[in-house]
Amino acid sequence: MSRADDLDRIADALAAAAEVLERFTPGEVEAELKDGGDPLTAADTAVNDVLAEAMQGGDEGWLSEETTDVGDRLARRRVWVVDPIDGTREFIDGIPEWCVSVGLVEDGVPVAGGVLSPPNGHLIIGSDETGVVCNGEPAKTTPTTDLRGALVLASRSEVKRGEWERFFSTPIAVRNMGSVAYKLSLVGAGLADATWTLVPKNEWDVAGGAALVRAGGGQVFGIDGADVVFNRANPLMDGFIAVAPGLRDQVMELLGICSSR
Repeated sequence: MSRADDLDRIADALAAAAEVLERFTPGEVEAELKDGGDPLTAADTAVNDVLAEAMQGGDEGWLSEETTDVGDRLARRRVWVVDPIDGTREFIDGIPEWCVSVGLVEDGVPVAGGVLSPPNGHLIIGSDETGVVCNGEPAKTTPTTDLRGALVLASRSEVKRGEWERFFSTPIAVRNMGSVAYKLSLVGAGLADATWTLVPKNEWDVAGGAALVRAGGGQVFGIDGADVVFNRANPLMDGFIAVAPGLRDQVMELLGICSSR
């Protein structure tokens, strides 16, 4: 199967998800709490079902926030890692900072991905072989090499908890935003310069957007400076940093990370 075939599957799955989402009105949906305290809506479940129907099958693994992980994915080279609605809290509150995220991982590396953000009119798809396309137009990470004034997308909840206070006195421009995957996709498409989170996130939050950052020429690495690896037995990641390539060293210095390269 070619990478073009992979991207066609991603595009078709996201189109199917978009049709399902037309049945729901953000800000007017009921939610329940899952065992871990995260919210769940009927939209999450419905989108998960349509993504699974479109993408599961063959000798490929599957990891989704809304599907019980039985672990058979660990024996697969190719694994789909999806979040049916990343930013469910924003979806429930009617804040336009949520998306559908699909990532393809091969041998632990995010090689293709797609992010659909209906409230912002963004469809961003890309792969390691084809680059990034945003709403049908070629895109890539920004060429900036100066951290001063660089647009960094921050987690709305992390800012609320005070975890970004130390960055407000630095020369970066910080913008608060919800969905992790959407923030990553904006970096991959050159609509922001960097994003990071220094607290744990699950692979399904990150894989699709990380694939887009890599496809756009950017870099995604862990809080230890090492490249991120996906499809691990425990999908909870310590955190990540995603940057346009010209900012890696400056961001690592800002965050106090020693390079492992």
